[in-house]
Amino acid sequence: VRVQGDTYQVVADVSQFEPPDIVVTTSNCHVAIQAEKVAEDGTVCDTFTHKCQLPEDTDPLSVSCALTEAGTLVITARRR
Repeated sequence: VRVQGDTYQVVADVSQFEPPDIVVTTSNCHVAIQAEKVAEDGTVCDTFTHKCQLPEDTDPLSVSCALTEAGTLVITARRR
């Protein structure tokens, strides 16, 4: 977790996955990133999981994420 001014930022490289394959969830100041690549025959051929805890002064309603063209997932949250 990086501090950028009045926001926290979590960055993850998910370039090997398509946007529909990436799921981001938040709960109790925890962020979880999960991604799964499924082959044409239905088998899972690649997975990515990352969990981190945001600092206590995070505004839980301000958490947002964006995916860059390069495949970097950027999660941001404001500090209270």
